[in-house]
Amino acid sequence: MEDPSALSCLSRTQQHAVGTLSKQQDVQPILPNAAQIQKATTSLQPSLPDNGIGVEKTTAHVLSDIVPALNGQSLSPNYYGFVIGGVTPAARVAETLVSTYDQNACVHLPDTSIASTVEDQALKLLLELLEFDVNAWPGRTLTTGATAGNIIGLACGREFVVNQALQRERRQSPSDGVDTVGDIGLLAACRAADITDIQVLTTLPHSSLKKASSIVGLGRSCFPRVSKSEDSLGFDLQLLEECLKKPQTVSIVVISCAEVNTGLFATHSYDEVDALRRLCDQYGAWLHVDAAFGLFARVLANSMEFQYVKKGTQGLELADSIAGDGHKLLNVPYDCGFYFSRHAMVANQVFQNPNASYLNVGEPGQHLIPSPLNIGLENSRRFRALPVYATLISYGRAGYRDMLERQIRFARQVACYFAEHADFDLLPEHLHDKAVIDREVYIIVLFRAKDDTLNHNLVNRLNASSKVYVSGTIWQGRPACRIAAANWQIEPERNSSVVKAVTEQALKDWRQELQ
Repeated sequence: MEDPSALSCLSRTQQHAVGTLSKQQDVQPILPNAAQIQKATTSLQPSLPDNGIGVEKTTAHVLSDIVPALNGQSLSPNYYGFVIGGVTPAARVAETLVSTYDQNACVHLPDTSIASTVEDQALKLLLELLEFDVNAWPGRTLTTGATAGNIIGLACGREFVVNQALQRERRQSPSDGVDTVGDIGLLAACRAADITDIQVLTTLPHSSLKKASSIVGLGRSCFPRVSKSEDSLGFDLQLLEECLKKPQTVSIVVISCAEVNTGLFATHSYDEVDALRRLCDQYGAWLHVDAAFGLFARVLANSMEFQYVKKGTQGLELADSIAGDGHKLLNVPYDCGFYFSRHAMVANQVFQNPNASYLNVGEPGQHLIPSPLNIGLENSRRFRALPVYATLISYGRAGYRDMLERQIRFARQVACYFAEHADFDLLPEHLHDKAVIDREVYIIVLFRAKDDTLNHNLVNRLNASSKVYVSGTIWQGRPACRIAAANWQIEPERNSSVVKAVTEQALKDWRQELQ
């Protein structure tokens, strides 16, 4: 039993949380002010005390000093930075229990905890939400986010394509007993397979994909151009095939399912993905999808309003692997992502824990659910599956469809506002009228001020209001602002009116400064 004073501190913290959540978040300041950050910074313990200050003083310190200096990125529906979702009420309730019971969901021990069983069921429900055949994706695990999912995807892709080359080489010459990349290492496997290069073939890759490529030993410069000259997001199939044909080279092809700056899709039909699949099969490449937030367009109804956007996710069932985020459009707490694969054993070849008898939970094939530590990055894993499971059963397909429809409608309203405004340019330039906007805009609005001076500090001017928060980015060599709609609380009319009011006030202030 815990000390009564510690339980009292827990109760106090829970009361604070309930009080915070009871406030109308859309009118609360999103950012802490400078004084709050300064107070929090100066209050931090400068060194480790010999004798701790105790739970009661620590609780008071955290609540009074540190918490006021946190931002409202998850709490506020007006936070539009970095494609950050909120936390649904069901997910928040479950998250409280995650900390209380603190399960290490790494080994499937069904007689001792239901944690790994819940994770597998949560992943099945997620596949159903995304309209995938559960049985077609036996390789599935939760991750810390899409970055980890991309690391797993590239690691599995590397394993698959190099092992295929090894098998071809063995048929041409006597085998010396070598097995897989996971067994003998990348350099030895490439030498044995006569491979001199591994390339990642994609269009407008997210920075996390290049980070993943570096981590798995492929490097950040293994990305030759395979995009169309007139459309940097679309694949040029002729260029792609030329790269795939390169001798002594193996490849991983990656589809950018909703590009980070624009929210636009690299493919727009089943046939486009099928063409990529055929080329991958012909040349022994692995087909991965980087789908941090784009994948959720599969939840949308087959209506005229969302038809074009949903087509951006058609055919993804043909991929070998998919990585996505949970803490974006699924609206579960940080950190949560997922990885799906049609090849269950490839991840085991890469991530299995060898010679660890204490992790042996039975004979191979005894359990239908693999131990997560043998198919993913982490040996120590928090029970992030519980919020995923709770939110999926709480809101179901209709609930998540409604959330996404509201987010898209808000984004389109804001996009129309900037497209029609005399002082702003909506980006990319082809989004020039309402008809195109209402067809193509997903959850991201990219724009810039026409005046370079205003544009240079537009992000800071908008965020200084603390009524909205937007991200800055670079588009075609110039600064731009990005609004990403991902919070479950977004209401199109309410949220768009706030964006418009803040923008008009920023313009008014700028003009007054010029006088």
